[in-house]
Amino acid sequence: MSSTGLAERGRIPRVVWALPPVTVLALVLLYPLALVVQQSVSPDEGGTSLTPYADVFASEAFREALTTTVWLAAGSTAGCLVLGFALALIIAFVPFPGGKAVARFVDVFLSFPSFLITLALLFMYGTVGMANGLWTDVTGAADGPFHFLTTPWGVLLAEITYFTPFVMRPLLAAFSQLDTAQLEVASSLGAKPARIVRRVILPEALPALAAGGSLVLVMCLNEFGIVLFTGAKDVTTLPMLIYGKAILESDYPAACVVAVVNIAISVGLYSLYRMVSRRVGA
Repeated sequence: MSSTGLAERGRIPRVVWALPPVTVLALVLLYPLALVVQQSVSPDEGGTSLTPYADVFASEAFREALTTTVWLAAGSTAGCLVLGFALALIIAFVPFPGGKAVARFVDVFLSFPSFLITLALLFMYGTVGMANGLWTDVTGAADGPFHFLTTPWGVLLAEITYFTPFVMRPLLAAFSQLDTAQLEVASSLGAKPARIVRRVILPEALPALAAGGSLVLVMCLNEFGIVLFTGAKDVTTLPMLIYGKAILESDYPAACVVAVVNIAISVGLYSLYRMVSRRVGA
């Protein structure tokens, strides 16, 4: 038998190399998910039943939480897309001192925890924040006028503030690959800046917008820290409802039902993102 044949016989099958990572993935991710799904069909009375799903879907709290989660995620994503596109345009195409430092800060900002940004907003616009303190010092009033952080609009502002750089990063990468000759030709032909943005820059930015927007949408659907740290007691999202059911009420089947719904929405949106990104060439 030739040496090549011996080498072929001595090779470890590919399935053996695949077993360790698949096993780790199953233990770390799939097994906990399976436990959540199992608990969601295991009512406190015992046995296996879809009663927890029927009870949760029939509750007003779940419907309100689902509605709040969807509109906050959609509103935050829209705000991030508009603000992120505008800021990325300025950083990429408007020369100003410190522009490169600002672009690097965007990368650093991505590593910040969400509650840190929320705390910064509380220091500025909270009930005892700087803005209210300045107002009371100047006017002598007992209370300041800024109380929006504990409302859905405060949560929306915090999410847009935190997640906008997640849209800017892929946009800045896309703009760095843009052929500046196209911009110069369009400008030399008399095209105004708004027309150049609409006809030249925006088509090139669509894949990056789709990628950044989809990422922000999924993260906003699962955001917990921002809602918690704003102190918006009347704002209940799906993650907050899971926390309330599991930690405050010890209703684990209901918490797992909401978790399964949240996971299903997130996976569905991710699948839609992958389909859209393939079509736009992201």
